[in-house]
Amino acid sequence: MGKKIDAAKLIADKLRGKTYLTYIEIANITGYHPKYILKLKKEILEGNIKLNHGNKNREPINKISQKEKDYIINLYKRSNASIRKFCKFYGRRSYSCIYNILKEAELLEKD
Repeated sequence: MGKKIDAAKLIADKLRGKTYLTYIEIANITGYHPKYILKLKKEILEGNIKLNHGNKNREPINKISQKEKDYIINLYKRSNASIRKFCKFYGRRSYSCIYNILKEAELLEKD
């Protein structure tokens, strides 16, 4: 995040005439590609630059609900199948997802 703020400050200084750095030099200083520096310049000129990512502090859309977690735990408790067979039977979630849910619920044997 700090690099983008630094790049925006350098670009703004160049636009105001406070510095004689080229856009390629600004790209080298900040580590961004020169095309991205020109994109930032365009955003600054249009006044719609965003310094925060749009999905920051949002829940992932594919996050498993607590209701489904409880359903998986109860279903696994009633089954006699191994975890691999249970995952194939359930089919809606990946093996790692189900494994982590069952491990969190302490239903898997310790190694």
